[in-house]
Amino acid sequence: MIELKTAAEIEKMRVTGRFVADVLAELSGLADIGVNLLDLELHARDMVKRRGAESCYWDYDPSFGRGPFRNVICLSVNDAVLHGLPHDYRLADGDVLTMDFAVSIDGWVADAARTVIVGTPSAADARLVRATEEALEAGTAAARPGNRLGDISAAIGAVAADYGYPVNLEFGGHGLGRTMHEDPHVPNRGKPGRGMKLRAGITLALEPWLAAGTDRIVFDRDGWTIRSADGSRTAHTENTVAITESGPVVLTC
Repeated sequence: MIELKTAAEIEKMRVTGRFVADVLAELSGLADIGVNLLDLELHARDMVKRRGAESCYWDYDPSFGRGPFRNVICLSVNDAVLHGLPHDYRLADGDVLTMDFAVSIDGWVADAARTVIVGTPSAADARLVRATEEALEAGTAAARPGNRLGDISAAIGAVAADYGYPVNLEFGGHGLGRTMHEDPHVPNRGKPGRGMKLRAGITLALEPWLAAGTDRIVFDRDGWTIRSADGSRTAHTENTVAITESGPVVLTC
């Protein structure tokens, strides 16, 4: 069941979204050569605590994970694309780092992800990151009343296809509001004009993620980190978006 949010509730989600965006911006500035992933995790924890926010990841225990998640942020490096566990690793020149972060403030959730390239980016990696960002922009533009859910998926998938990247359908975007994962599921590829009709008050986490090679994924031995099956580089960009009568509004900015 999809819960439509009022304008006042969307404003509360915007407060959470601004904090999420601020944390990701600060961590992006800290992600440099030699920085340990564990230090980024600790910095995120400190910001969550000081704000009085509640992490949506801490103790998160979905069916696909191996036990409760005991961190406040997902940090995925290079061929890792989703749910990367912060661990004792120092960032190296050229690493591709995705940071995925979600919290609840006063009972309202926002979720976002950013991919940054540490040090000197390669042209191929910069292109991959740019593709996810453009795919997110296209999907966001399609998130308006009267359109269908498939219009969002088709817009995201079309950008990936234009860049020549395959799209995995196992993990995608999702609704959110009072909790981190709500209906509907938003695939990163689809057909326009299909699926449920979009209405004002729907709030979505749109999150295109792409790998430079295959669309197949494998789980790491830690039971959480998801990697490209062929070891190719990956990127992931996400925003929380509200559908309003006047069009899409990005809440995590």
